[in-house]
Amino acid sequence: MWRCAGLRWSAEGPVLVWDGGRRTALTWGKRVAFGVAEGGGRGCAGARGNVCPLGAVVPGRSTGGRCEECARLDRVHSVAADTIADDPRPYRVYLAWFGPGLVKVGITALERGPARLLEQGAVCFGWLGSGPLMAARRTEELLRAALRVPDRIPYAHKRAVRAVLPGTAAERAAEIEELHGRAVGLRGWPEALTPEPFRAVDHAGVFGLAEASGAAPPVAEVTELVGGGTVGGELVAAAGPDLHLATARGVVVLDTRLMSGWGLGPAGDEDRFDLPVRALRAVAAEGRQDGLF
Repeated sequence: MWRCAGLRWSAEGPVLVWDGGRRTALTWGKRVAFGVAEGGGRGCAGARGNVCPLGAVVPGRSTGGRCEECARLDRVHSVAADTIADDPRPYRVYLAWFGPGLVKVGITALERGPARLLEQGAVCFGWLGSGPLMAARRTEELLRAALRVPDRIPYAHKRAVRAVLPGTAAERAAEIEELHGRAVGLRGWPEALTPEPFRAVDHAGVFGLAEASGAAPPVAEVTELVGGGTVGGELVAAAGPDLHLATARGVVVLDTRLMSGWGLGPAGDEDRFDLPVRALRAVAAEGRQDGLF
């Protein structure tokens, strides 16, 4: 049995990482198939590479995959949790677009490049500025307060809107281009943050979501893994932690964060898919999510 440590993005595309350091590169058309071990439940993933000291069992629907104690420890020294104010590294502020009407502001360490955007499933993004951590934080707060740009978007919203993505890169970049212009003109822009000219980076092709890929939109998403369950399907797209698998019931989204803590083994030759799923409800015409079952 193998245990999944998550999905990572490299220059070559998505890669599944397993405990012990093994890696499985994922390419379009690849068969993704595994069986979930029966008995024992789902174990806590631990914190920062360490085994859970409590040996806790966590709920199947938890995307964090950690018990309360390990979740707390994992956020210690986390930039996202605002626990590091003196990080000397330079940071970048970005605007990320996930679909019509879904734009967020965020920050990432300069050394990470676009990795954070790939991990979040940003279909399109543009850099807004760069500078010290606290200047980047103040800029993020400025956009939230002055332009009402959120810093978080639920993954469920991102999935639902992928079926209505515009067909061209220019259309996909339009919202963040307009917002970029408004942002750099705001009063109160931190002097320590250097604005960057707008340049859109489009990930639709990287994710396999561009029209040219021919991939069908997803119709359902996995709600949890269960002991004895089986996954079998062809990988047609991937965005952030999500794998889009073509199955007999249509394209189903598997959030790889649900895989952590389970013992996973070979599924055999038959393409079965018998995990619990729920339908993805269509989004409204302007692209905003109408909700999920």
